[in-house]
Amino acid sequence: MTATNPQHSFHIPVMGLAFTIDTPIRVAHYGISSVISITDDELIEKMSHFYSEKFQLPYQHITQKVADFRAKRITHYLNLVDRVVRDKFEKFKIELAEDSEALQRFMALLANNSPIKKGLQQILEDGQNLKEKISQFADAFLHPGDIDVNIMTKVDKENFHNHKPLPIEYNDAHASLRGFANSNLTSSVVLSAGMNPRLYSYFENFSDFFPDAQGLLKKKIILKVSDFRSAMIQGNFLAKKGLWVSEYRIESGLNCGGHAFATDGFLLGPILQEFRDKKQDLIASAHELMCKALTQKGLPVPESPMLLKITAQGGIGTAEEHEFLLNQYALDSIGWGSPFLLVPEATAVDGQTRELLANAKTDDFYLSHISPLGVPFNTVKGTSNELVKQRRIAAEKAGSSCPKKFLALNKTADGKAICTASAKYQKAQLEELEAEKPKLSAQHYQTLQQQITEKSCLCVGLANAAYLENEIPIHGQEQGVVICPGPNLAYFDRELSLAEMVGHIYGNIDLLATTKRPNVLVNELKMYVDYLQNEVANNPEPTDMQIKKWQTFIKNLLAGIGYYQELLPTIGYFGSDKDAMLQKLQEYRNLIESIEISKPEPICV
Repeated sequence: MTATNPQHSFHIPVMGLAFTIDTPIRVAHYGISSVISITDDELIEKMSHFYSEKFQLPYQHITQKVADFRAKRITHYLNLVDRVVRDKFEKFKIELAEDSEALQRFMALLANNSPIKKGLQQILEDGQNLKEKISQFADAFLHPGDIDVNIMTKVDKENFHNHKPLPIEYNDAHASLRGFANSNLTSSVVLSAGMNPRLYSYFENFSDFFPDAQGLLKKKIILKVSDFRSAMIQGNFLAKKGLWVSEYRIESGLNCGGHAFATDGFLLGPILQEFRDKKQDLIASAHELMCKALTQKGLPVPESPMLLKITAQGGIGTAEEHEFLLNQYALDSIGWGSPFLLVPEATAVDGQTRELLANAKTDDFYLSHISPLGVPFNTVKGTSNELVKQRRIAAEKAGSSCPKKFLALNKTADGKAICTASAKYQKAQLEELEAEKPKLSAQHYQTLQQQITEKSCLCVGLANAAYLENEIPIHGQEQGVVICPGPNLAYFDRELSLAEMVGHIYGNIDLLATTKRPNVLVNELKMYVDYLQNEVANNPEPTDMQIKKWQTFIKNLLAGIGYYQELLPTIGYFGSDKDAMLQKLQEYRNLIESIEISKPEPICV
């Protein structure tokens, strides 16, 4: 057991802009790692003010008039979070040594097979010099959870000063990276939403991302990926610049929160199997390329490959699923996201929204088209944002005032950036639609109208929960709260304490004991089958390219089903549920094979 060993086999992934904005302050002293979104610098600046007052720390407002204000706001907040977490952790260690009840509560948060838990139990059983020994043990083996950050690589809007474009390094994602790179943190940046070559190249400007003479990294890179091929391509691209990917975070394409990037029918199990089988290929390929690049740069070259972690997340809901994925695929950690939205000790969610999530049923969670990015987006019915949006539509005032413009990634005819959720964009689109109305059926007109107005202002809606929970004033146009839980949250039906949630993850309690819930593997398959059926149904006259894509999709789904059908009888998990799982797999196989995707025959006149 070393001080660098993780204390937990789970982590809390990034959720929205606000929901994990201060999660490290809440849980890092327990050794729980989590991820902060560093997209919204305005939210970050307000959280800096809030926590500076709460912990009586110096605060100086960084206005938009300050040069490089976006990066500086992010750096300041991350340094503040780092300081608060370190202070809380030092006080926590003292509390463990002096308060037996606090020690018992902490031990209850640890997995039963945790070396930390076993070490503390041994000290208690010995019974001698408890305060001194616990203090020494804590100094040697306890450490705060990682304060990681997330950057959505495609949210990299160009910025302007006096109507003139600023250099690329002032783009949104570039400035976020600079803010993290200049911070005091020793942690990781999680890159999501695909490859951005310009952003990836920008990493070369910061020495903390290169190994030191001892082969250690002060700041690490984590890539969120959905398949092995993508991991190899992106990892090698970075390695050619002397940069090492320390972790590949595999996320289910559809069984996750937030934006859903569907794979070409690849299921989680086969994807994880490929990572397990080919992990050494990833390491060997990247190590060779990185060493060449470091040599050319005249930087220290590690004698042996650096550590590479493989983790997974998306839809995991039971201790058995958690343990199965860890052991079957040799994973280093499992991400538990959406269920933590019901844990006030861990996430920033306003009371009204948390109650909505607790009461929502399976049919209330859905894959929407509200994101201005044009990517399917997981959400839940009945959010305050949806109510506000519908009121504006009814009053013929559709769209947002668009104050932040992070997603202003479309271009107008004159080349200006605009967001599809903005009032300006939607007004123009609705006017064009109105001109076409005489040519359209009433139903087609309503469908096109809805497609224009359904977009939500995520920049504001995904930030508001933190303001509401912490009673920070909200200025500007009312937007309500947008929330982006994965569909797995449907099976958790009440507000939870941190102890309950962690106890559930480790199997010490079962929050779903009376709930009928499909296994994570079967549930993901269902989502992919539903996705395919919707695609086919909504494209009655498919192109040759669409047909080819669907054929590949079906081929991969059937291969995944075959993989599970072979795997399940060989593993010691899921007990009496195996027969039902195998039956469901066969049902989905039959359903997929019955889907007709050929082109309709031309009508002869």
